[in-house]
Amino acid sequence: MKVRDLMTTNVTAANINSSVTEIAKNMKDLNVGAIPVCDNSNNVVGIVTDRDIVLRNVADGGNKTKAQDVMSGHVVSVAPDTHPHEAARIMAENQIRRLPVVENGKLVGILSIGDFATQDIYVNEAGEALSSISTPSRPMK
Repeated sequence: MKVRDLMTTNVTAANINSSVTEIAKNMKDLNVGAIPVCDNSNNVVGIVTDRDIVLRNVADGGNKTKAQDVMSGHVVSVAPDTHPHEAARIMAENQIRRLPVVENGKLVGILSIGDFATQDIYVNEAGEALSSISTPSRPMK
């Protein structure tokens, strides 16, 4: 089994000029917590998470209006042929819950921590990855 067998392929992406409001509405309508940001060639250039909107927009007064203002620019991704064990390790190591899947530089899907649970053989990987993801990366004050 490969990541391509677990990932969601019908992914809605934003562009860097998409409004934060539009992205939030898409998240609500699709019941997702992240929207990849792509350039005009469908290359992933960032990702906007629900947390990004809260911390980089709402908490700062809500005056940022475009995806480029709130997106995480350092995107960790995998190829569709990546083994799920490796994808889970990458998610845990980078403390991320969603992993864009990229082939030949183009977005082809997204793998979320919940996708592992759809296959009984990867329930342990999901649990281990979630445990690592949920561990604070710095001391709480």
